[in-house]
Amino acid sequence: MINRKLVLVSLVSLALVFGASSAFAKKAKYKEGAVKDGGSISGVVSFAGKVPEAKMQDLTKEKNPEFCSKHPEAKDGVRPIQKVVVSDGKLKDAVVFIENITEGKKWDTKPIVFHFENCDIQPRVSIVRKTPKGQKENLVQVINEDTDILHNPHGYSVKGAVRATLFNKPLPTKGSVADVTKNMKRFKQKKDKHFFLQCDQHNFMEADGRIVWNPYFSISGADGSFKIDQVPAGKYKVTAWHPYAGSVTQEVTVAGGADAATNFEIK
Repeated sequence: MINRKLVLVSLVSLALVFGASSAFAKKAKYKEGAVKDGGSISGVVSFAGKVPEAKMQDLTKEKNPEFCSKHPEAKDGVRPIQKVVVSDGKLKDAVVFIENITEGKKWDTKPIVFHFENCDIQPRVSIVRKTPKGQKENLVQVINEDTDILHNPHGYSVKGAVRATLFNKPLPTKGSVADVTKNMKRFKQKKDKHFFLQCDQHNFMEADGRIVWNPYFSISGADGSFKIDQVPAGKYKVTAWHPYAGSVTQEVTVAGGADAATNFEIK
C-alpha cells in the first residue's frame, strides 16, 4: 500500500528544492571576446503622439539665483526644461540596447562622467552599469564644473514610484569629483533598470540613465538615429527606452557582416 503521507511530504520537499534552485539562479554573466564578421543594428527612434510641454523653471526663486538664472537656455531667469525632446517626429536620447546577449565585444573602459555645470547636468540621458569585480574607481564619476557653487549629487535606482539611494555626496566647488564606482556594485540584474541623478541643493537639476548589462547599446541623437556595432550574427531582443516617453521592444535578426536596419516608434 502506498503511504500517501510519505508521498506528499516527498513532493513538498522536491518543490522546495526546485523552488530554491530557481530563486537562487543567476543570469549568465556577460563574456567579453573577439567578434568575427560582426554585423550591426541601426535605425531611427520616432515618437508618436503629443509631446509633453516643457516645465518653466523660475531660477530666480531657487538657490544661487544670481548664478543659476544665467543658464544658456534661460530667459529673464526662467528656463524651459524639456524632458522629451522631439524634432520632426524623431526622439532624442532614447537608449537602444540588446537585452539577451551573453557574449561579444569588450566594454568601453572610459569612465561614465556626469558634469554638474551651469546648474544643469550633462548628459541628461546616459547609461550606467554594475561595477565589475575588482574595480574600485573610474567607472562612474560626477564632477562639479561650477565655481563657488555647492552641488550635492544624489543617485538612485528607480522602480516605479520607489527610489533607493545609491550615493549622496557633496561637491563644494569647481573641480570637486565624486567617484561613485563602488556604489554601483549594488545593482541586481532582475531588479535594477533605471538610474536617476539629482542635485539635493538644486532639485531641478536632473539626469537619467538606463542600467545596462552588456556593451551593446546606443543613444539616439537629435535626429533619432542610433547604431550598435560589432554584433555577432543571431536573433536578438532589442529595446528602445526613454525615461519619460516609454519603451518598445522587437526581435531583430543580424546576419554576419551586415547591417540590420531597424526603426522604433515609441507612442
